[in-house]
Amino acid sequence: MDKDVQKPLNVLADLELELKKSMQELVDIKFALDESSIVAITDSRGKITYVNDQFCHISKYAQKELIGNDHRIINSGYHSKEFFKDMWRSIGSGKVWKGEICNRAKDGILYWMDTTIVPFLNEKGKPYQYLAIRYEITERKRVERELQKMMTTIIDVQEEERKRLSRNLHDGIGQNLYSHLITINRLMAEINHPLLDQMQTEATQLIEEIREISWELRPSVLDDLGLVPAIRSFLSRYSDHYNIDVYFDCVLNQRFPISIELTIYRIIQEALTNIRKYAQVSEATVTVREIGDVIRVMIEDKGAGFDYRKQTGGVGLFSMDERARSVGGGLSIYSSIGKGTKIILEVPVEIHH
Repeated sequence: MDKDVQKPLNVLADLELELKKSMQELVDIKFALDESSIVAITDSRGKITYVNDQFCHISKYAQKELIGNDHRIINSGYHSKEFFKDMWRSIGSGKVWKGEICNRAKDGILYWMDTTIVPFLNEKGKPYQYLAIRYEITERKRVERELQKMMTTIIDVQEEERKRLSRNLHDGIGQNLYSHLITINRLMAEINHPLLDQMQTEATQLIEEIREISWELRPSVLDDLGLVPAIRSFLSRYSDHYNIDVYFDCVLNQRFPISIELTIYRIIQEALTNIRKYAQVSEATVTVREIGDVIRVMIEDKGAGFDYRKQTGGVGLFSMDERARSVGGGLSIYSSIGKGTKIILEVPVEIHH
């Protein structure tokens, strides 16, 4: 055979071999995905063009029921419309989206999926289809809920114990000491002795210390008058003790369940304690706003700050985060060295008119 003819034939054979290898790799990748993951492919409009057996197994739908449909067929109603709008905004712009989605199977059972959606882009950079790779995490979410319930219970028990101790100190030891002080004052009216002066001073100091401990455990004003008076009272004491001026800006239109008021109070308390210990400032700001069905709390200082990425997480930060989650809220911390720290708490609430 002519050498000039042989060369193109060899090239074609090599190309065919490479193509076979590539096809085999794709088949192997598809097999690995199908074995390990729940896979679906949709077109650019979100219509399902492919689902694997695992998708059918978890959703309880047959393949023919899913193909040509969109993912609304398994929508559980758990997530808001905004959640899915954000998702589509992200993948529609060509970005990979990762998140956790709660779906509903054909028999009505809810299940959770750890989801990654990868857009496939055409030559113009626009998505022409989407590959969704999912892993079931229903059991993990159940355990998370149980742990959250347990943490909420622990916080509730802790607060009840604090309340009991606070009342016992104030109404028990505190009242007894106050009775002793009255007796000392009566004696001082009849007898002039330096030891009585000392006893009066010591009794007065003990009463003040008991009040402080009682207040730290659980301020009665929080239960009796509500969140705003409790915060104002705390800030007044805080400023007097530590010479840090706190600017308090609050707009709340109603009282809230004690669990929410306690959470907000404790997080403000913990954040200001951290400011006192680490921020090296003479001023701080606390802002509380009721925005729709969310209470937004911001505690800010312009002090030393810290690198949040390198923070191993102290008890204080962990405690604030757990308290926020116990009432379905979220805590965000923004800080940088030399520029200060901002802590934002957002708590969902039911609106009562």
